Amino acid sequence: MRIDLAQLSAFAAVVDEGSFEAAARRLHVTPSAVSQRIKALEARLGQILVTRTRPTGATPAGQVLARYAGQVRLLETEALTALAGAEGGADAADVRLAVAVNADSLATWFLPALAGLAADRAARFEIHQEDQDHSATLLREGAVVAAVTADQRAVQGCTVRPLGRMRYLGVAAPAFARRWFPDGPTATALAAATTLVFNRKDALQSRFARELAGRRVDPPVTVLPSSVGFADATVLGLAWAMLPESMARDPLADGRLVEIAPGRHLDVPLYWQRWKLESPLLTELTDAVVAAAGAAGQLRAPAGAAS
Repeated sequence: MRIDLAQLSAFAAVVDEGSFEAAARRLHVTPSAVSQRIKALEARLGQILVTRTRPTGATPAGQVLARYAGQVRLLETEALTALAGAEGGADAADVRLAVAVNADSLATWFLPALAGLAADRAARFEIHQEDQDHSATLLREGAVVAAVTADQRAVQGCTVRPLGRMRYLGVAAPAFARRWFPDGPTATALAAATTLVFNRKDALQSRFARELAGRRVDPPVTVLPSSVGFADATVLGLAWAMLPESMARDPLADGRLVEIAPGRHLDVPLYWQRWKLESPLLTELTDAVVAAAGAAGQLRAPAGAAS
């Protein structure tokens, strides 16, 4: 059994664009033609591949095919680029790599890894901002070719490289700390003091509070989905928060912030997972990411390595 490339392209467009109509515009065909190709592909494979919702998405079977479609698209693009280069044409042909990265990595060390590829290979990127504890899901769904993740277990069809440990410190403005933690971060104080969370998936603050209190506490929360805003809001005294060590360093040094539990911290190991694919561009991206993680001074050495 072989997969028809026109049908595969229609499927990928529907999943990427979120509707049959948008996919039709991208492919310059009618929505009816897209629908017919999807139905033919589903009949051929004997499985429903696309959810008929708004937006459309991939079913579990479709997620497997979405990853394959992405791999085909990447390899095709690289082949066209190589041919164009051999004929003296452009250096790259519409290269776009979808990657998932947690917000704190984006705000600190990750972006310089992309700069060289953008300049030298004319590569373009589709960056999905996702919590490190959940970014591997996007790999499983075929939505991204690589991800910064806290999961060292390889997603099927992927390889894993350790990047280092992002250290987080529990910090607050001095006035906030004096008001809410006069006797230190006791269980009672931690249950009463407002904490910042990036989104509802963010468990760092509750994990740190649980370690300090020796039990679960449920403090009031302020939701702020911005790494830079996180630091600014903490300095302004809105709440206490867990900040990456590199972001907390300067405000701790000049007294704008204090640690609520000096000497205590959380280390989050980070890993780079990528498709197991013989792609020169994906290999270059991986090398650049690993180098940036090691050179930026933002991450501590992986566990077991010299700090």
